[in-house]
Amino acid sequence: MEKHVKVIDDLTNTDPQAVAFLAKAMGDENRLRIIMVLAKGKKPVSRIVEEMGISQPLASHHLKELKRALLVKVERSGPFIYYELADQRIVTILSNLNSLAAELLASRKAF
Repeated sequence: MEKHVKVIDDLTNTDPQAVAFLAKAMGDENRLRIIMVLAKGKKPVSRIVEEMGISQPLASHHLKELKRALLVKVERSGPFIYYELADQRIVTILSNLNSLAAELLASRKAF
């Protein structure tokens, strides 16, 4: 019960605008897939494109949005640009959302 109270207390200090900004940045399937690819480590755009099977311009667009939302970090090394997650807690958050989605959708009868 104390853990539940702590979560509620944490919510009282929540900045809804900041949370909505991050949620919107993660509210696209391609961006979530990019985050899942980057959860395995730092990668150049070419590798992200290859693993996801999407075009380079599309990957670059979504990476730009993830960077703007401070969810990914960028590192230049010679002619290559590498991307990595800004914080590993992003992986935990997505894992928790996935579990919640599975549980909620399991009881849903129609969309």
